[in-house]
Amino acid sequence: MPESAWSLHPQLAKDTIDIGDLPLSRVLVIKDANYPWLLLVPRREGAVEIIDLDEVAQAQLMTEMTRVSRAVKEITKCDKLNVAALGNMVPQLHIHIIARRTSDVAWPRPVWGVAAPVPHDAQEVESFISAIRRKIWLG
Repeated sequence: MPESAWSLHPQLAKDTIDIGDLPLSRVLVIKDANYPWLLLVPRREGAVEIIDLDEVAQAQLMTEMTRVSRAVKEITKCDKLNVAALGNMVPQLHIHIIARRTSDVAWPRPVWGVAAPVPHDAQEVESFISAIRRKIWLG
């Protein structure tokens, strides 16, 4: 399907800040200062699972996941990256890239449902977004 038919799921739009678009995916930061947490959302209408993408798009998604994951790891100096495509609550295909620290509120458990989201400090999130944009070649 053409990209023009694609739109971001309303729940993802509500829960994120837009960073920009890579060739395949929209890059978003989750509105939760508990963790440095990005999403990649392939701009393909109807994609729910990675297997819904053709092989070329799957390869592009892997390239983008790798690029963003490396950037997050370098910028945050995290102890571990959690990278996953779950979609149990939001069916639109999206990839979570979460920087984890042994000192974070949920460690070593998954981040979901452990702590209420904490609003970002505006200056800190803008600095993080700028660093991410530079590292993944968006600005």
